[in-house]
Amino acid sequence: MTLIEPPQSGSPRTGQLLATAYGLTIANLYYCQPLLPQISRSIDPHAADHLIAVGQLGYVLALILIVPLGDIVPRRPLLAVLLCANAAALGLTAAARTTGLLLAAGSLIGLTAAAFVNTLIPYAATMAAPHERGRAVGTMLTGGLTGILLSRTVAGLVSQAVGWRALFTAAAISTLLLAVVLTRALPPAPPDLPVPYRSQLHATLRLAATHRLLRRRAFIGGCSFAAFGVFWSTAAFLLSEPPYGYGPAQIGLLALAGAAGALTSRPIGRAADRADRADRRRLTRTALFLGVASFAALWAGGHHLVWLLIGLFAMDTAIHATHLLNMSVVYGIDDARARLAAVYMTGYTLGGIAGAALGPAAYTAGGWTATCLLGAAFLAIALTATFNRTENP
Repeated sequence: MTLIEPPQSGSPRTGQLLATAYGLTIANLYYCQPLLPQISRSIDPHAADHLIAVGQLGYVLALILIVPLGDIVPRRPLLAVLLCANAAALGLTAAARTTGLLLAAGSLIGLTAAAFVNTLIPYAATMAAPHERGRAVGTMLTGGLTGILLSRTVAGLVSQAVGWRALFTAAAISTLLLAVVLTRALPPAPPDLPVPYRSQLHATLRLAATHRLLRRRAFIGGCSFAAFGVFWSTAAFLLSEPPYGYGPAQIGLLALAGAAGALTSRPIGRAADRADRADRRRLTRTALFLGVASFAALWAGGHHLVWLLIGLFAMDTAIHATHLLNMSVVYGIDDARARLAAVYMTGYTLGGIAGAALGPAAYTAGGWTATCLLGAAFLAIALTATFNRTENP
């Protein structure tokens, strides 16, 4: 099979534009999290109970069914279509008056946002020269993590001022404008692989089944994102109770501490570009060890804000670094990067879903101590996986 040589026309300006697009779009997935009580009061007491779950379901379906298209169709029109569909879903959310329409719109937000951002990262990696790929991916992840963390802050502040419907309306308009900007700014390029869709799906499944290194890195990423999900699915419970007693806007502002961890992306990306396989394995272990230690600080943060902020910064830095290093390894496996993204991000996302589901259960059973032990356990499992000697990550 012949790979069509992609244009390596990435520039710092293009990289920043792609990172901004990543952050704005991934934020659309997370706006609802601090707004669930308001949404429920507006529609039905149980309207928002499954909103996050259907969004995650849409996310996983996109990874399996849509992201592989990134190798076999021109990416610029694909990205534009996905953004327009995402804007339509946001508009439907703002207009929803029934539980059914709200959940349908939520699943479509998850589907289209996931397809867009997980097509965008391989695109950025393809446009970058091989010796700059880690830095390019690091720039993208800076935009993504910033979007995830600041989305909670923006949602809390804007909804408190003008309501949750206005927030989703503004997000729909900004997403449409983003589609116009990207369509005008990105260079046209042919698809990377001249293969039909069914063959692409079969090749993606075959890659997952046969490549041990890819599965290993997906597992490590899934465990690290599970720890992230454990914290963010329970933090609001901790912060709304004594000794904190915070409201939605104050809880949203806490995400600013984690967003500072995104500043480490560019140096980590440069380190990944210079590193060989053994160095990347050591860097991954260092990041995961920091993640385990961060939950000790987060545990102390159950009663002391300073420790909570220190732990949050360390945790986000560790998980962000692990994700970047994983993708630096994964995107070097094969030139069909949409396939690689589909496999890796499926494992990564499933880990986040598991963490978000188990975190509240741990908090109910054993309070903040059990929550922190669970988060540390996920990262310890990932750390153990880096000592497997049957492959060379």
